[in-house]
Amino acid sequence: MSDLSVAAGLDSVGTPSLWAITILGVLALLVLDFLVTRRPHEVSLKEALGWSAFYIALPLAFGAWVWHRYGSERGFEYLTGYLVEKSLSVDNLFVFMLLLAAFAVPTELAQRVLLFGITGALVLRGIFIALGAAALQTLDFAFLIFALILLFTAAKLLRDAFTGHEQSVDIGTMRSVRLLRRFMPVVHEYHGTKMTVRVDGRRALTPLALVVVAVLATDVVFAVDSVPAVYGITEDPYLVFATNAFALLGLRALYFVLHAALSRLVHLTYGLAIILAFIGIKLGLHWAHGIWEGVPEIPTVVSLLVILGVLTVVTITSLRATRNVVPGSKEVVTERK
Repeated sequence: MSDLSVAAGLDSVGTPSLWAITILGVLALLVLDFLVTRRPHEVSLKEALGWSAFYIALPLAFGAWVWHRYGSERGFEYLTGYLVEKSLSVDNLFVFMLLLAAFAVPTELAQRVLLFGITGALVLRGIFIALGAAALQTLDFAFLIFALILLFTAAKLLRDAFTGHEQSVDIGTMRSVRLLRRFMPVVHEYHGTKMTVRVDGRRALTPLALVVVAVLATDVVFAVDSVPAVYGITEDPYLVFATNAFALLGLRALYFVLHAALSRLVHLTYGLAIILAFIGIKLGLHWAHGIWEGVPEIPTVVSLLVILGVLTVVTITSLRATRNVVPGSKEVVTERK
């Protein structure tokens, strides 16, 4: 991974040493999170706010370093990419919330499930980033493919929103869960952080194993959308990885800070659809510009302003639409679009 940028022939700030330091830093933070969650406990708001502040200050400080070291253009690319990834990760959190509720995960085990999901997401993003870099180097129409993926995803999100399609989880129909149950028995009760237990001399899965696999399965879907989205902001594989890593690392704490507010963001899907469609158009124009120089491109600064504007509008309209509903109530969750 350290020679990814060089091997792909892409313009990147990521030297082998910088890649190594970044990956080691991400691994260290993951180990720290696993140590923090080794003893199941219910996360207090104070604890969640403290970790959230840390995981927001860290990427912002890194962005300041990128800006100072590599200039304003790279700085804008990083900050815009991070904002896009953080926005998509909030939707990721909402799906995690549905899965935790569907599997009746005890409150004290929620952060361990989230951490497994974040780890799986990081691994998948790394794979997709490498594939994306290879595609950009070998395929002249790679940007067009990325653009079509984002436009298709945006259209699907809008269709679900306008038709009132509810995001829900049916454990019995999940392929990952059905596959696991076919090969191993599953006990009904949780056993702390154990994935398996021995029952009558035979190894059996716990519900924790099922929910972790279900969360990892959703990570694949989100990786397909998020990696092309940030490649629409910057072609630098290192910055793509950094924005993904920083956006994902703080999700465990952010979940407990936003748990009640998440269900009030009823217009988030509209905002994400607009953002993905905008980046898809930006990618399409970039591809066309490489063929016809007269085709205009969208500057990164404009992208940043558009994304900030969209997120501000949908947040305000969401809060106004749910101002008379108790946060976290079932009514809010089922009305989310």
